[in-house]
Amino acid sequence: MLFSMKIPNLLTLLRILLIPVFVVVYYLPGDWSPWLAASIFALAAITDWLDGYLARRLNQQSPFGAFLDPVADKLMVAVALVVLVETYSTPMITIPAVIIIGREIVISALREWMAEIGERTRVSVSTIGKVKTTLQMVSILVMIAVVPFSVMSWVGILTLYGAALLTLWSMYLYLHAAWPLLIDDI
Repeated sequence: MLFSMKIPNLLTLLRILLIPVFVVVYYLPGDWSPWLAASIFALAAITDWLDGYLARRLNQQSPFGAFLDPVADKLMVAVALVVLVETYSTPMITIPAVIIIGREIVISALREWMAEIGERTRVSVSTIGKVKTTLQMVSILVMIAVVPFSVMSWVGILTLYGAALLTLWSMYLYLHAAWPLLIDDI
């Protein structure tokens, strides 16, 4: 079955399989482990873009891919944020991480509920969501690769805050679009 899978779905599965590899490499002793962990995260981020591109380009969209792709994205980002929260060990990193992970849970539940009532298109992915995802990936990549609280890490931290702000804004937009249905008959 694995060899008969569509290429975009294989890339999504690869992204999920890279998660434990990323964690193990991140915690390995050595000056090289942050760079290797960052490279693994970058590979996962590239496969995120590539699987969507190939699915459209090769006309290989599938229900399995539509389900698994956002799961893989959220897992990789959540795991990376959790290890960064531990590494930086400060509310300054914990707060935006909680905002980002919490938003993903809320919006996933909202999308599932909207799909159940046949209103999924009201909460489709927006441009703001794509920019937010890009900022998340860049900030996480930088924060993994560099020494915590070094000059370069502050670029990652500021970018993480930008991603958290866009996270709140996009959550507001999603909830605003769904609000009339959410408050119906309360």
